[in-house]
Amino acid sequence: MTAYKLAMFEAATGPAAGLVLGEAIHEVAKLPDLAAYRTTLDLLTHWDEAEPRLQKAAEQLGGSHAAGLPLTQAKLLAPVLYPSAIYCAGANYSDHVQEMARAKGREAGPDPKSLGLKPWHFIKSSRSVIGPGATIALPRHSKKVDWEIELAAVVGRTAKDVPLARALDYVAGYTIANDLSARDLSIRDAIPPGSGFRHDWIGQKCFDGACPLGPWIVPAAQIADPHKLAMKLTVNDVVKQDSTTAGMIYDLAEQLSHLSSCITLYPGDLILTGTPAGVGNGRGEYLAAGDVVTLWIEGIGTLSHRMA
Repeated sequence: MTAYKLAMFEAATGPAAGLVLGEAIHEVAKLPDLAAYRTTLDLLTHWDEAEPRLQKAAEQLGGSHAAGLPLTQAKLLAPVLYPSAIYCAGANYSDHVQEMARAKGREAGPDPKSLGLKPWHFIKSSRSVIGPGATIALPRHSKKVDWEIELAAVVGRTAKDVPLARALDYVAGYTIANDLSARDLSIRDAIPPGSGFRHDWIGQKCFDGACPLGPWIVPAAQIADPHKLAMKLTVNDVVKQDSTTAGMIYDLAEQLSHLSSCITLYPGDLILTGTPAGVGNGRGEYLAAGDVVTLWIEGIGTLSHRMA
């Protein structure tokens, strides 16, 4: 099997899906039997028929001398523009739960899975998605913007009431996300503690550029186990998060199965699977203008962006 990746890039005619082989990218719609697929969302919407065609194209290109466009000359965009929904797992790594509790001077409490509770997610605006190499403006009213490296699963089939044993069959591939969070916008101070209206998820999680995504999608068939991937985040080359996806409380299959029991998932939807310890809030550090954030996940690649 020839390994390939799927990206969105700025082609001569506008944003287009690209098949990445080695250090080159090929416009998908110009490849044999793939003319109908202009974007990655087109591919994901018809994943069962598009996937074998992509694999065939990758094998043919891999055995030819077709050069493609060098990646160094390509302007990559977010690999999904724009997902219909982004579901983010909240508090899904035990060490992250513990560091956030310590930051608030509280006890972490028991593991929710041990209590028989279901996974918990919040929604991030699809318009907060931004691509590789982007410059992201810090939100005007926040002084505490934080980083969170996350493995993002890309849904490739419409999913409703999916049994746990088949859940991963609905994943087309994986990419990297940074769930940027404005920590000081999470609480509405004028609302009394204990009120269900005290938390502001929009202000905290959905500002412009709050979801850097990329650099591409690696097909699920090329990731042997999404729960055994090393992951690392640095700020200005200083390591802040260094962990593995093995630390999830609820694994991806549990998350997708549960989400599909609540709402239909559609091709192109993203599931951000949670972040490990090492976020800025746990140590009182936050992003500033000029900071360069670099995220790496084993088997996927590297995603970087700059704060402004």
